[in-house]
Amino acid sequence: MDYKILVINPGSTTTKIAIYENERELFCETLEHDINELERFQTIQDQFHMRKDMILSFLKDKGYNIEELSAIVGRGGMLPPVKSGAYRVNNIMVDRLKNRPAFEHASNLGALIAYEIASIIDVPSYIYDSVRVDELTDIARISGMPDISRTSTNHVLNSRAMAMKVAKKHGKNYNEITCIVAHLGGGISVNVQKKGKMIDIIADDEGPLSPERAGRVPCKALIDLCYSGKYDERTMHRKLRGSGGLKAYLNTHDAREVEKRIENGDKHAELVYEAMAYQVAKGIGELATVVEGEIDYIILTGGIAYSEMFTNWIIKRVKFIAPVEIMPGENEMESLALGTLRVLRGEEEANEYIE
Repeated sequence: MDYKILVINPGSTTTKIAIYENERELFCETLEHDINELERFQTIQDQFHMRKDMILSFLKDKGYNIEELSAIVGRGGMLPPVKSGAYRVNNIMVDRLKNRPAFEHASNLGALIAYEIASIIDVPSYIYDSVRVDELTDIARISGMPDISRTSTNHVLNSRAMAMKVAKKHGKNYNEITCIVAHLGGGISVNVQKKGKMIDIIADDEGPLSPERAGRVPCKALIDLCYSGKYDERTMHRKLRGSGGLKAYLNTHDAREVEKRIENGDKHAELVYEAMAYQVAKGIGELATVVEGEIDYIILTGGIAYSEMFTNWIIKRVKFIAPVEIMPGENEMESLALGTLRVLRGEEEANEYIE
């Protein structure tokens, strides 16, 4: 049986949409939202009708009949912690994302728009591998300060999808393997997945520096800087997230530009860039201890995984742990579509969202 799935992935200034027929992508489009138009809205939730209408208008103009859709999937938003996999969007989830989201974030609109369009044509709507998936073990939640409990916030969607692909490539079931996945993007996160569960992670503020983020920094020095009087709270947040990492050291967050500098003999750029790879490798080694070194595969994914220079630096440090698989790209649209397809085919069961 053939299934057509509409995928909706809202970002801060864009809404990506795609239609898949089974595993085949029919089209993928990024709808741009003018900054001046977005500033008219007080909250992200207020953008709901504008974004929904833009999607429907685009599909109509391109001649796509929404009545042919089998299901709609939206990027999972800022819910309280949830399990991995699919959730059917229901009234309880809609109410939560509309009125009491864990955080204000564009991804909150994914489920809401999916639910609204699906209700028009009477098909199911889903989210898949929400950014709020949290399957940490109890021991992984201990931080060192009772005031702060470790939670799971990382690149779940792409990380799990790539782990499933690697398992399938080697003729294994995803629930049979143990792997470490490093997502190498504007932010870098690392996670360990054991028998289908993401049991521990290194979030993008706990580990490697990245193109835009500082990652883990010495705590005492950070506290001193916060209270030095030089910077306000907003600036300090930006130094950690947005203006940290490569941006802070090299005044660019573009890894391709950094590599060009290295090729032209810039030794400082090479030192900083290799330090980023060094820290990724260190994070992989750290998580290998969680499962006592019993790792089937190490997977490098995300945009920077296209770089042979960067991935080779990591591989030389971690290849003694397990074989390394390179699975480059963000793969979010495909991951959402294929997760939903598995539900429609009865290969996975969707969770029911409750509070």
